[in-house]
Amino acid sequence: MELLEVNNISFEERGIPVIQPLSFGQQMGQKLALVGESGAGKSTILQLIMGMIQLSGGEIRVAGSRVRGPEEALVPGPVGAAYLSQKSDLPKFLRVEQVLGYASKRPVAEAHSLYKLCRIDHLLGRRTDQLSGGEQQRVALARLLLGQPQLLLLDEPFSNLDRVHKRQMQAIIEEVGIRLGVTCLLVSHEATDVLGWADELLVLRQGHLVQRDAPERIYKEPVDEYTAALLGDYTLVRGADRYALAPGLAGDGVLLVRPEQVRLGPTATGEPLGTVQAVRFLGSYYELEVQLAITLLRARATQPNFEVGQQVSVRVAPEARWLLPELR
Repeated sequence: MELLEVNNISFEERGIPVIQPLSFGQQMGQKLALVGESGAGKSTILQLIMGMIQLSGGEIRVAGSRVRGPEEALVPGPVGAAYLSQKSDLPKFLRVEQVLGYASKRPVAEAHSLYKLCRIDHLLGRRTDQLSGGEQQRVALARLLLGQPQLLLLDEPFSNLDRVHKRQMQAIIEEVGIRLGVTCLLVSHEATDVLGWADELLVLRQGHLVQRDAPERIYKEPVDEYTAALLGDYTLVRGADRYALAPGLAGDGVLLVRPEQVRLGPTATGEPLGTVQAVRFLGSYYELEVQLAITLLRARATQPNFEVGQQVSVRVAPEARWLLPELR
């Protein structure tokens, strides 16, 4: 069943287009993420779905019912949807248990199970102004879930979190979908944060939908350099270097190579040579910069087998041989 239908929507602010005509749908239980640079229109789309701002054109439906904006409804917003903004907006100076008690539509046992899921059961006696940013966010999420929404909209839920709390929030969102059966639509400017979570990514740029597909497909076959950059490090290889790394590859254009697709080894006859310019330890791997004839290629290695100034042979894995059109 299609829970969310976004049909040819557009939005203008002071006569300036913010969202170009845009359509997509989301099935019940599908994990969908909107990704793009800051200002791409991601948060605006969530606010349009919630009826917080008025559409300039098109229509949005949640569970079959049309979403009405502030010009049409005294209390806008679709029934069965909840929105977690970047600010928790919790009432100040109240204990967490008071804030949650006012919002709860669940039996006591269910509510306490939800508090454990959100990792806040130890915070119930604290005042909201005594919580860290990550704790406030988890309390705000629990408050929304107490209302038993079908659709949960998450606006940059990882943006202000350190690595430990980001991992914790990612695990909670995963469990919300599995254990509570809530369908989640998530917005992130850091696409790598949702690669392992989303069933599909929608890549946005300046209010346009650039690409929609499974994360792995977009990572390996981005439609343009903008999309490639959102999902991770890469090198664009042109000219003589491109033909050396991918001999016999038909077509003109630019070879897009991810660092993990580069194979380095001892110098070998007939293989392209490069000179190691930098070696950086990044925890689980080493990042290397290798100078080819005209291209500075980024590569990865799991062992410290290379040093600055060393000459190495360079090969590219077959899956890297994907061409972007020649960039002007």
